[in-house]
Amino acid sequence: MTVSLASMKAHLNITEDTDDDLIGDKIAAAQAMVEEFAGEKFADMASIPAPLLEATRQIAAHFYENREATAGDFTLKAVPFAALDLIRPYKRWVF
Repeated sequence: MTVSLASMKAHLNITEDTDDDLIGDKIAAAQAMVEEFAGEKFADMASIPAPLLEATRQIAAHFYENREATAGDFTLKAVPFAALDLIRPYKRWVF
């Protein structure tokens, strides 16, 4: 099971259907990012650990809320990226 549209919309607290295609695109991009960082495709896993699904939701939500690559007119501060902490224990190291 990957992150469903319904699960993502619940995470975002969205009920309307206007952005369904956009949200689906954000889920796909986030899943690709999680798979790349973890070093394994969801399709190759017997079951997907809950932390990887949560990381996918968090990253997809970030992509949805921050649709541009840059922003201006404010001071940037480093914020811990918790999604990476969720993925890190499942990372497959290949040399």
